[in-house]
Formats: sequence, structure tokens, C-alpha cells
Amino acid sequence: MYDLTGFQRDLLYTVAGQDEPHGLAIKDELEDYYEKEIHHGRLYPNLDTIVDKGLVEKGQEDRRTNFYTLTKRGQREIEARREWEDQYVEDLLESE
Repeated sequence: MYDLTGFQRDLLYTVAGQDEPHGLAIKDELEDYYEKEIHHGRLYPNLDTIVDKGLVEKGQEDRRTNFYTLTKRGQREIEARREWEDQYVEDLLESE
């Protein structure tokens, strides 16, 4: 996961947190988080990147709508990232 951008990591987490979200659902979630519009030209190429890296699979709901699911590799990468983060912030978060 170290070679992903922050936006790509956020895409990965968003896919992981939903049940087979389609692109517009992912876009809506990220727009709420970023508090600004996410353009299709940014969203879909970055989704394709995490699909190409084997972290997410893309399925087809109908002729116009794709959905995304986390792969086992994607899950392992998130788990590894969380372990790495915890070594730096776990004590900070526990003190609250």
C-alpha cells in the first residue's frame, strides 16, 4: 500500500466499508469526507489503479454501472497499514 496516493488509500477504505459500492456511491462518500466535488476524471482512473494493483475487483451490475469489492490482497494491505499506523498513534488514541 506504500505506493498508493492518499486519495487511492481513501478509495480503498471506502470500498472496504461498503457492500459492493458503485462509482457514484464511492464518489458521494469521498465528497462528504473531502467537502468538495470529486471529478470523474480523478475518481475512475484512481479506481482503475487500485483494481490493476489487485486490491479491488470491478464487477458489472449492468451495461452502465460497475461495482467494486475488496480483494483478499486488499484486505491484507489494509490490515498491514493499520498495524503500521498503530505503532505510531495507538497510545495517542487510547489516552482519549
